[in-house]
Amino acid sequence: MRLDRERKRFVVPLNSMSDVAFLLLIFIMLVSLINYRREVKIEYPEAEAAKKTSAEKNLEIWVDRAGALYLDGVPSDVQAMENRIISLYQEAPDTRIHIIADRGTPFTHVNRVLQTLQILQYRVVSLVVKDR
Repeated sequence: MRLDRERKRFVVPLNSMSDVAFLLLIFIMLVSLINYRREVKIEYPEAEAAKKTSAEKNLEIWVDRAGALYLDGVPSDVQAMENRIISLYQEAPDTRIHIIADRGTPFTHVNRVLQTLQILQYRVVSLVVKDR
């Protein structure tokens, strides 16, 4: 017994391809705008004059009111900070270090970071403040 079956041709609808491409383009544009920089919420001190630097090749050391250290937004300690600065200096000696401290942070916590940088003889350092 032989069954005759008709062969059906499948056709991919091309009318919706432009819609799919448009949605894919929107998705890629939105994903590329996401800022992956981690920040610690602090209240910046104010300064009379400020100098702007490029942010691509910077190491940010955040100090909060309790004295906790953050390297580029990641919680850290003094030993990890020293190791990161040493490896950073070996890779790119012209990398600028930004020290960002809360307005209410006791200076002893900031001084601990500055003393570490002084011991390591790192000279490309900026204190970040809020422009008036």
